[in-house]
Amino acid sequence: FNVGEDCPVFDGLFEFCQLYTSGSIGGAARLNDDNADVVINWSGGLHHAKKAEASGFCYINDCVLAILELLKKHERVLYIDIDIHHGDGVEEAFYSTNRVMTVSFHKFGEYFPGTGDVLDIGYADGKNYAINFPLND
Repeated sequence: FNVGEDCPVFDGLFEFCQLYTSGSIGGAARLNDDNADVVINWSGGLHHAKKAEASGFCYINDCVLAILELLKKHERVLYIDIDIHHGDGVEEAFYSTNRVMTVSFHKFGEYFPGTGDVLDIGYADGKNYAINFPLND
C-alpha cells in the first residue's frame, strides 16, 4: 500500500512529515522575525507534493508552506529550485499569483515528473512568474 504510486507508507510517516515540514516553516519564521539571515533545512525540499496529492516521495510540500510563512511578512518571494527534477508542486501552488516567482533548473524530457517546459510561464496574475530552464543531458 502506498500513498500514490511512489510514496510508500512506513512506520513513523506522520512524525517524519512533521519534522521536515516544521524545519522549513520554523526556518521561514526565524527569517521573518529577523532571528536569522540564512536558514537551511537539510531534510526539506520535498517539492513534488501537491495540495491533495503525494508525489515523487514527497508527502507534504514544505517549500510551499515555508513560502506561505514568508508571505506573511514579505510582499514577494523568489523560489529557486536547482534539483534535477522540476519543482512541479511549488510551481503549481503559485502558478496564478505574482507574489511568488518560481525558477526551476531541471532535467527535461522523458524524466520525472515530465513537467517544466520553457513555455510554462504562469497564469492570470502569475503570468511570467514561473520560469523554467529545462535542460538536456
